[in-house]
Amino acid sequence: MPALALPSLALPTLARPAAAQPGAAQPAWPARPIRIVVPFPPGQATDIMARLLAERLGERLGQGAGQGLVVENRGGGASIPGMEAIAHAPADGYTLGMASSGPLAINPAVMDTLPYDVARDFTPIALVFTTPLVAVAHPRLGIAGLPALIARAKTAPGSIDYASGGPGSSLHLAAEAFAQRAGIRLTHIPYRGSGPAMADLIAGNVTLMFDSLAAALPHIRAGRVRALGVTAPQRMPQAPEIPTIAEAAELPGFSANGWAGLIAPAGLPAPIAGRLAEAVLALVRDRAFAARVEELGAVAAPLPPDEFARFIAEEVTRWRAVAQAANVKLD
Repeated sequence: MPALALPSLALPTLARPAAAQPGAAQPAWPARPIRIVVPFPPGQATDIMARLLAERLGERLGQGAGQGLVVENRGGGASIPGMEAIAHAPADGYTLGMASSGPLAINPAVMDTLPYDVARDFTPIALVFTTPLVAVAHPRLGIAGLPALIARAKTAPGSIDYASGGPGSSLHLAAEAFAQRAGIRLTHIPYRGSGPAMADLIAGNVTLMFDSLAAALPHIRAGRVRALGVTAPQRMPQAPEIPTIAEAAELPGFSANGWAGLIAPAGLPAPIAGRLAEAVLALVRDRAFAARVEELGAVAAPLPPDEFARFIAEEVTRWRAVAQAANVKLD
């Protein structure tokens, strides 16, 4: 999800938990199962992390047998149906959402009209993880690293094509952010998902792609594609031999990580929001949990509610600037 010098986001503060009424008796919570709505199909990175969180969070909330956390997938439609389901659910602590950079930051950056408002309709609970992307090339491109890629692209603007998982996806905008920072022009070839895009890259039908490190690593290690650089600020422990794009391309501060965190409908009572945030942050900071997240190709990234709200706003600003410069609009 580059370090651009951008103006502050002209959006209202994300919704804060509703304060409890003085003297009002608060019912015990949780007293029944909690559902986590994931606005993606099963198997996607956010879904995998949501299931890992659900598996262990119930214990920290003191839930007994039959009162755990249940993951409900609401995929499709650019994540909009799932985000609407979260926004319109009762703010009682029994419906949460695990949402990523796509619906929380990129959709507002590339769509003028959305049926949900990121700043108004959700209560941020905690950022859970970040996940880097990696620039990979087909061996036949004959490029050993990013300096050679940039040099060739400057010599013949638009001659190098790159695949993405679809217009307005994080893979698309990460490539555009890189091109903007490097001062080059690449040709975008969108696919319906990152899987078909990677398949065509391996086949040599396209020559370049930004994909999640977790998905690309098996192909890198098998020699089917060549890693050029990761979008994280530092080299990743899963693949320390791959340089960051910032160092390899001499683009100081460049980063474009994906991420996801826990949210709830706006108006969530403050005691419930506070207890949730405390439990989630304790879990994400746990060494065993963080190690499992790392095994899955991501990095545990605990941010409390206020910092998570600011982080989301900054990400909308970041991706809006990239989308505007690349003229990416999905309305």
